[in-house]
Amino acid sequence: MAVSEIRLSIAGMMCAGCVSAVEKALAAVPGVGSALVNLGERTATVQGDADPALLIQAVRDAGFDAAELKSLADEQHKEAQEMAQYRRTLRNAVIAGVVGAVLFFAGMAGWLPAIEENPPFWLGVSALTLLIMATTGRHFYVGAWKSLRNRRGNMDTLVALGTGTAWLYSTVVALFPGSVPSLARHAYFEAAIIIIALVSIGTAMEMRARGKTSAAIKKLIGLQPRTARVIRNGEEIDIPIEEVGLQETLRVRPGEKMPVDGVVLEGRATVDESMLTGEPVAVLKQQGDEVFTGTINGSGSFLMQTTRIGSDTVLARIIDRVRQAQASKPAIGRLVDKVAAVFVPVVVVISILTFGIWMLWGPPPAFSYAMVAATTVLVIACPCALGLATPISIMVSVGRAAEQGILIRNGDALQQAGKIDTVILDKTGTVTEGKPAVTELVTAEVVDEKALLQAAADLEAASEHPLAAAILTAAQQQGIAPQAVDGFHAETGKGVRAERDGRRLLLGNRRFMDENDIAADVLADAAERMAATAKTPVFVAEAGVLLGVIGIEDPVRKDSAEVVRKLKDLGIKVVMLTGDSRATADAVARKTGIEHVHADVLPGDKADVVLAEQADGNVVAMVGDGINDAPALAGADVGIAIGSGTDIAIESADITLMHHSLDRIPALISLSRATVRNIKQNLFGAFVYNSLGIPIAAGVLYPFFGVLLSPMVAAAAMSLSSVTVVSNALRLRSV
Repeated sequence: MAVSEIRLSIAGMMCAGCVSAVEKALAAVPGVGSALVNLGERTATVQGDADPALLIQAVRDAGFDAAELKSLADEQHKEAQEMAQYRRTLRNAVIAGVVGAVLFFAGMAGWLPAIEENPPFWLGVSALTLLIMATTGRHFYVGAWKSLRNRRGNMDTLVALGTGTAWLYSTVVALFPGSVPSLARHAYFEAAIIIIALVSIGTAMEMRARGKTSAAIKKLIGLQPRTARVIRNGEEIDIPIEEVGLQETLRVRPGEKMPVDGVVLEGRATVDESMLTGEPVAVLKQQGDEVFTGTINGSGSFLMQTTRIGSDTVLARIIDRVRQAQASKPAIGRLVDKVAAVFVPVVVVISILTFGIWMLWGPPPAFSYAMVAATTVLVIACPCALGLATPISIMVSVGRAAEQGILIRNGDALQQAGKIDTVILDKTGTVTEGKPAVTELVTAEVVDEKALLQAAADLEAASEHPLAAAILTAAQQQGIAPQAVDGFHAETGKGVRAERDGRRLLLGNRRFMDENDIAADVLADAAERMAATAKTPVFVAEAGVLLGVIGIEDPVRKDSAEVVRKLKDLGIKVVMLTGDSRATADAVARKTGIEHVHADVLPGDKADVVLAEQADGNVVAMVGDGINDAPALAGADVGIAIGSGTDIAIESADITLMHHSLDRIPALISLSRATVRNIKQNLFGAFVYNSLGIPIAAGVLYPFFGVLLSPMVAAAAMSLSSVTVVSNALRLRSV
């Protein structure tokens, strides 16, 4: 089998311990390269060539349920199941809450008989409690049994032990009231039921809040239409999007979304691509232009041919990138997983020790106090908040970033972005528009402007350099057609050479001219003047004689200066590097406010600039858009690719800006810093909650203040801790 990616929906996960169990189960399946489980989304992403059926079976053997997610319909089915589970959990909470509340208030009002006076009544209450536990709380006990069978513990374990202990003790008292001291003859049936109700309410609230964390993914999925109008055998028919094939002809009418990626075959239209690029202005599309899934046809009906379908579309790749990032774990999250893996066993041991201490040194009735304290420890110590602290913040922030046109590869990149203190900007296509144009021609006395442009066009016809396109466009505007040349050769970072009619042609920078013994001094002043106004001077020579110099200008992006100012306000050093001359680089730097410039940098040396900054102890972000930026992007602490750049730059980068500008970089850094703060707040809250809650539940305050927590209060506190963590993470949606 080929290496692929398989997504699974996972049912039954409650905490970080569950995540660890599922990941271990999946990793043990033959063919699995890596497995990432997302607690917030309840999914798993598996890389490798494993059999999906074996993966699902492994998850089931670990005590959970799983199903493969292959299409939009599968995603919608998963969402429907989660909504049904939410309603079921809320219903169970209400049922248990009503029964528990009746028992609680009846007992407080003195309406219930003493246990020793009417044991049959209390046995009936025991049976009712057991029924409630077996119905509304069934999933806790099933989950605990599966965990025990797989030799691990989770939230279900703690809830099942706590409520089970309360019911068992109360039932023993109801059956044999004479065997228990009179002071200890108290039933805790209402406590068991109310614990189930409160935990269920907390779970339902968490599920509802958690659903908001995946709003960005749902919004992206919603961009893809369900059907497409395909032309087959001369007829236009509407078919499900899953049935559209490659190289098919589709009709797109005004107001419709592009069903897949493709190229325009016939007609023209203005297309809203803001969901991809963030640009509010509609783009004119005509024959040969690309269109992308989810973008909206504003006006004009046209025919398109499909080029990418299914998971290969740009939108699908974006969704996949967001999902991978949401499922990833930064270093701080992996540390929490290690703590969570041993958390439940430690809590069980603390509960046993609590019971023993109260039995040995507690006041009468010692057994009753011991049982209450041990149960309260089990209930209050749920690791849900701890397990959710990191992934829920990552989910929200990655989704928020996606809404702003920032695609983050993984959680480590998100965490690292907040530590950036140096941003290196490639000039062409990053600080500038990347759309150079010829703005000036200066000739030597041997030729006129047309001959100069003819020689340049002949050379650049075979080149892929951005400046070549500018020269060819200028030649076309002058009605000049490039002539064939022989022996074309490009020297990276310097220029190109070829022969025309047996005469050697050269085009490149001043260094290239000097290396080939071309006397360029005669036009040195003109070249310096061009460079001083942010133009790139390109020299052209023929048969050893300088023909002239061409000034090519790449306009600075309108927002570059503002972005540089914002980065400086964040305390970040901004560096620009370029292969252009020092004079050109300095001119661009003056326009944008950049103080640190590396000019005349060869493409292969860009990574060296990154290494030099890192050697000084800086955390470096490299921002670029071209193939020659890939090594520097990969070598930086955080590589940021401009979305309008090449695929190789995007794949080499940790973060991709879908917008054609730099204005999202300060937003990215601010979001990263806010995310790390949010994770630390969640972890601090979770650790403080457990650090204080467990000792108080165990009864450390009782000798001093006579305070001993009720298991019901512990259940409410435990539920609120998870909801608090999720609610705190949701604040990132406004960053």
